[in-house]
Amino acid sequence: MKATLIISVYKNIIALKAILESLERQTEQDFEVIISEDGQNEEMTAFVQSYPFRWPMQHLTQEDKGWRKELILNKSVMAAHTDWLVFIDGDCVLHPRFMEYHIRYQQRGVMLAGKRIKLSPELSDRFLKGEKINFWPYLFWHRGCRFVEEAFFCQWAERFRRPVKHLVGSNMSMSRQDLIAINGFDENYKLPATGEDYDIEWRLQAIGCKIVSLRNLAVQYHLYHKENWQDHDENSIYCQQMQEQNQYICKNGIRKLQ
Repeated sequence: MKATLIISVYKNIIALKAILESLERQTEQDFEVIISEDGQNEEMTAFVQSYPFRWPMQHLTQEDKGWRKELILNKSVMAAHTDWLVFIDGDCVLHPRFMEYHIRYQQRGVMLAGKRIKLSPELSDRFLKGEKINFWPYLFWHRGCRFVEEAFFCQWAERFRRPVKHLVGSNMSMSRQDLIAINGFDENYKLPATGEDYDIEWRLQAIGCKIVSLRNLAVQYHLYHKENWQDHDENSIYCQQMQEQNQYICKNGIRKLQ
């Protein structure tokens, strides 16, 4: 196998089904799948057990005790059978060439970074119903879609890369060895955002890893849902403290350090 796709999920079975159907259409099929569930939902388990996976698959769960995404991600990193890890969220449907490009440009010391379009409620609903949509003419005028410029696959983007300033946790890939070198994800993050992307970014950069853009190559469609954002100052303050201390090997990660 050439890569491991890690899908972070929490209860949303309908969206996961749409993701798995998009995997069926991938031009590159030589990968394994890890369903990384921050919780233990019986309906999710039943769905995963009944789905006809065409790839090697693992379903990892843990007791639902609030936000512990970093913990289940670390378990997924250690369970992977390949060195190249592709991370997506359980509400992001993939363009058919998504895995092809995350696999094509894999390289030790590199973080591959893509973007995503945020779909409108109507378009998300049509997507979830399995409707085939001609995205080129539709998205430009459809009200409610955001970051439309990220929706289109463009072959020329291989030569003329649109830069990416930061990793997005729902569309990134990296070497398992590089992640283990910084002790994986920092489990001290107890809220969404920062811990599974920006924190990983600066810590990997600290050991010499570089960001390589996959904009308009590894295309991703984010399904609409109401955002339940909280105050993330706690995450930001903690991240800043770790940067000031140059603590790029986290203590509460894959290995529990003193």
